[in-house]
Amino acid sequence: MSSFRERSGSVFSDRSKLAFEYVPEELVHREKETQRLFSIVAPLLEGGGRSAVLTGGVGTGKTSLAKRFCADFSEYAGERGKCTEFTVVNCRQKASNPSVLLRIVRHFDPNFPDRGFSVPEMLEILRNHIRNRGCHLIVVLDEADVLARRSGTDLIYDLSRFEEESMAGRKNLSLILISQHLPAEFLDEAILSTIKRSNTVHFRPYSEEELYDIAMQRVELAFHPGTVDDEAVRLISEISAEKGDARFAIELLETAGMLADEKGLGSVGVEEVRAAKAEIYGILAADRLADLETHKLLVLLALSRAIKGRIHVTTGEVEKEYAAVCEEYGEEKRGHTQFWKYLNELEILGILDRKISGKGQAGNTSLITIRDVAADDLAGAIREILGSGK
Repeated sequence: MSSFRERSGSVFSDRSKLAFEYVPEELVHREKETQRLFSIVAPLLEGGGRSAVLTGGVGTGKTSLAKRFCADFSEYAGERGKCTEFTVVNCRQKASNPSVLLRIVRHFDPNFPDRGFSVPEMLEILRNHIRNRGCHLIVVLDEADVLARRSGTDLIYDLSRFEEESMAGRKNLSLILISQHLPAEFLDEAILSTIKRSNTVHFRPYSEEELYDIAMQRVELAFHPGTVDDEAVRLISEISAEKGDARFAIELLETAGMLADEKGLGSVGVEEVRAAKAEIYGILAADRLADLETHKLLVLLALSRAIKGRIHVTTGEVEKEYAAVCEEYGEEKRGHTQFWKYLNELEILGILDRKISGKGQAGNTSLITIRDVAADDLAGAIREILGSGK
């Protein structure tokens, strides 16, 4: 009999809402990009075949927006008597022209054989399917630059000029290409002139406040009410804002929830977020402690005690705790100037982070945080080193 057992009292209500494949009904902070894409694609309702390129960094919402947009646009078009369907192909998984085209054809015929047909033959079969269905097909090529790099741009060219020979002037296929790179970096002039360079939607990195809203949306969808502290979400948004990456924010949130469940805590706090980051990267900040001199370790121990359960602490709070730690370990406390030098050196090493306070703090208070390890884990590693006679 299996020894697995599901822990009761999980913080999760629906963990599937944290999967990268899940697309919420509403995409937070991507209204402008959605409207821009609508402006590009909308002419297909009158028989035009307009294509677009979505470009931006990892975790900026390109794929989610394309999926949400296509689903909503298909419904919008249907209400206006226009049949519109879409299919999404991940070109990193399907990195050859035949495999990409096979995936598109299988949108209409799931049992279409994976061997025996050339690319031109499959293109003709695709034309027949679209004509017989009487619909407009939107083909989303995710990570299209991977396909272009590995197999060339011939298929992208063929799809961009699909039905071009038709004398009716009506097109029944549109492309949405998704890439981290700008179109000119992976498409040739012939394709760029067809798609039009102006039909590019650029996705900027999310801001810290935007990432907070995104994480809160997933908290509401995936967790039981009251099981995720607001401060934990604040820390997630602060950490993921380094690259503006919503995927990383969602991964941090899920991992923190998983760690809370494993410990039977019943809630997710800032320490679970710190532990989640350490687990995702697989590098504990404590691994960088071995060569630090005693007083730098004492400063870090003071920080780990002062910050437990909080996102930030002031330098004054850490310095006060540092004095207590020095007394505890029988060490003479260093002066304020030396203490600041320790903080500077520890920040350069990447073990702590500092910033100037914003709203709610008087003056230009310097705030300190640790992000790569839970406070208790950091304190335990330091105590082990100090206890060994360092």
